[in-house]
Amino acid sequence: MSHYHAVVWLDHAEARVFQFNKEEAEKFSVHGHKHHLHHKAGSAVGSGREPADLAFYTEIGHKLDGSSEVLVLGPGAAKLEFIRHAHKAMPQLESRIVGVETVDHPTDGQVVAYARKYFHAKDRMRPLLETH
Repeated sequence: MSHYHAVVWLDHAEARVFQFNKEEAEKFSVHGHKHHLHHKAGSAVGSGREPADLAFYTEIGHKLDGSSEVLVLGPGAAKLEFIRHAHKAMPQLESRIVGVETVDHPTDGQVVAYARKYFHAKDRMRPLLETH
């Protein structure tokens, strides 16, 4: 089942994707492919920053198929890495991302409530379409 609106909350370890309407929400979970950085004693240590998990971001993008408007939420850099990946590898998804918000670690119910409120306010800002 797909819905017009979707929201994804993600960090580097997991993503929770919800496709929803006013009455119902369908949840999908995606887990990151954790990388562990190891350094040998006496070796030069790099930035310690892991590369972006592109397979993780691609899998999230596939869970958003069928939704026309997507809100991206998360506490840190993962949400921006996801959007950069969408820009480079999934332009059909990038064009449907309508908002990005910083949100800590909400419950599933809080994610859906936040997204419903966001889209309700956004939809009210649109001009009414004239019908003839």
